[in-house]
Amino acid sequence: MSPLMPKKKEKFSIPTKYYMLAVIFICMILLGVTFLVDLPSKTTNSVVGYTIVPLQKGVSSVGMFFVQRKEMLVKIADLQKENEALKQEINALNEENIQLKQEKFELVSLRELFELDAQYSDYEKVGARVIAGGTGNWFDSFVIDKGSNDGIEVDMNVLSGAGLCGRVVEVGPNWSRVLSVIDDTSNVSAMVLSTSDRLIVSGDLESMKENHIRFSDLQDDDNSVSVGDKVVTSNISDKFLPGILIGYISSVESDPNNLTKSGYITPAVDFYHLNVVLVVKEKKQTTGEK
Repeated sequence: MSPLMPKKKEKFSIPTKYYMLAVIFICMILLGVTFLVDLPSKTTNSVVGYTIVPLQKGVSSVGMFFVQRKEMLVKIADLQKENEALKQEINALNEENIQLKQEKFELVSLRELFELDAQYSDYEKVGARVIAGGTGNWFDSFVIDKGSNDGIEVDMNVLSGAGLCGRVVEVGPNWSRVLSVIDDTSNVSAMVLSTSDRLIVSGDLESMKENHIRFSDLQDDDNSVSVGDKVVTSNISDKFLPGILIGYISSVESDPNNLTKSGYITPAVDFYHLNVVLVVKEKKQTTGEK
């Protein structure tokens, strides 16, 4: 700084602590005056009303906010715990419901097998579970959990639901493969139970989309076969024991030659939901191809 320039006057300031001391001192004087001088009640009430009461209300409001906030957080935590418990309970109930449905389905299947066993009581049978299915939606071919160790042989008839399911085509020590009557390669010599008219039932997976399979070569000269008639295995069948229910006539029409009829049969077995089966431990003792 140049020696010729006048010096700036330093600004006089009082330290903050002195302000504080002055305020405290004034407050003490006022408090003393309040206690020593008997101020009118109205003045005192006014001072309290304008200073203390608003302060108390503010403090009270702040306190209530934090109390309510704490209670809300506690409730949220409790609700989260309750929600988690309900989710676990719902999952357990869903699993139980699935288990009950499976047990109900098995119970219905077992009841059907029991009735089927009673219906064909002349034949020795062994129960088996389906452990593998075909590649499509239908059980046109499947594997059961019984084999040669259980006395199972090729060409033994397999029953399920209300009637014929198919026949054993391959056997292992503890498993067997079954070819269903709905398979495209299956042909069964059958007859209409009410008339004894013979026909050929052929597997048809494409037709199974409408829940039926084809039949052909029906000789019905009297036009006595109608929708709903039972179709069973015939006594001349080579692979199947006689009198086993295959299904019911669902449609019938005359062939172009006017000598035979053909149509469709609704199977007696639910080939979409196969679970348990009965294997008849007796084979047809003839030779042939059907």
